[in-house]
Amino acid sequence: MNKEFLHNKDGRAIRILAEFLEPEHRYRQFGIDDTIVFFGSARILPRKTALANLRKLKHNPKSSDKLLLKAERDLAMSRYYEETVELSRRLAEWNKTQKHQYAICSGGGPGIMEAANKGAHLAKAPSIGLNIHLPFEQHANPYISSHLNFEFHYFFVRKFWFVYTAKAIIMFPGGFGTLDEMMEVLTLVQTERITKKMVVVLFGKEFWSKVLNLEYLVETGMIGADDLGLFKICSDVDEAFDYLTKGLLANSGTRNTLMPVKPPKPAKTRKTSAKSPPKKAGKD
Repeated sequence: MNKEFLHNKDGRAIRILAEFLEPEHRYRQFGIDDTIVFFGSARILPRKTALANLRKLKHNPKSSDKLLLKAERDLAMSRYYEETVELSRRLAEWNKTQKHQYAICSGGGPGIMEAANKGAHLAKAPSIGLNIHLPFEQHANPYISSHLNFEFHYFFVRKFWFVYTAKAIIMFPGGFGTLDEMMEVLTLVQTERITKKMVVVLFGKEFWSKVLNLEYLVETGMIGADDLGLFKICSDVDEAFDYLTKGLLANSGTRNTLMPVKPPKPAKTRKTSAKSPPKKAGKD
């Protein structure tokens, strides 16, 4: 094996192809067809950790107001970590009673991603982690099933595997990465580049109502009023669980597919009369 070639720019196509094909091989090996994907911030802490951090700062007379405010904010946001764990656990438990199976899937890192894998782990169900090389915050969490722990280099290949098998996507509070995934998924659904039915939930009405003003996009004609029906904003675990399970049951017959490419129509040819074969030249 020529490692020097594989790791330089001339070997990039091979590296991309390997990242594209390897998940399919492993999914087939372990019977993964459909997924429920969780997105959200890597920065959201478990409540226990956030509470311990705040108490430690409060007992330190040298703690700055800035650090205390951050710790209080982290504690308030930690509710989303716990709600992710609970929703993932309930979906994984529900899945055990269904004929059609779905695997819990996350971006494989800390925060909301860790919480999603943890919920499946508590339900003793397998879960997927689609990790990626980043300079900070991203590392594989300990709750991913070892045989379903992936690590990507290319964002676009990772995005493909998030969406291709997803039958439901849940967007918890997050930053640029979560917003990027959200808008990409909604664009694919809106433009029907994805032909399968997909349930999309934005979890946390208090958060998303401040971050997004999609009604203004309707008001200014940038999107249609019907586009607001591509997703549902849910306020709590019960509401999200009911909406997701009903949607998954209703859509259970749809296949994983991107928009099929229609074969070109055969070119029209003019009809010509059959010609008799040329006569063989006679001898002089």
